[in-house]
Amino acid sequence: MQLSAAPYEERLTTPRSWWLISFLVGVSFALILLPFGTLPMLGGLVGGTAAAAVVASAYGSQRIRIVGDSLIAGEAKIPVSALGASEVLDPEEARAWRTYKADTRAFLLLRAYIPTALRVEVTDPEDPTPYLYLSTREPRKLAAAIEAARAAQA
Repeated sequence: MQLSAAPYEERLTTPRSWWLISFLVGVSFALILLPFGTLPMLGGLVGGTAAAAVVASAYGSQRIRIVGDSLIAGEAKIPVSALGASEVLDPEEARAWRTYKADTRAFLLLRAYIPTALRVEVTDPEDPTPYLYLSTREPRKLAAAIEAARAAQA
């Protein structure tokens, strides 16, 4: 497999505040189990915190990568040759494309806590997906990496 000219990898991690919320979920479970004694309370604290942390971690485990000649975004894998123009979306435009400009056929790798995004057209006539909407903290860098991978393929 040929490596792309400009490799790119980004993990869409959850914000730090979500880890505090995970701990507070554990505290809630501990308070619920407090009438049953100290041991159930500690079990609720540990179990509730662990369960909430697993959920937060799983939600933040999505990655966007360019591997070889393919863009891998979450569960989607598409060759860069099937991608068209990229549009860097500032927070206002990203919000618009998440709401009233959105197409129901589009692939969305959406994370509401990431304000910026990249919209990439899909040019493959066999694919009904009109575009990819990718929440990313570095949309310009991702767009440049897609262009570099497309140029390396040509």
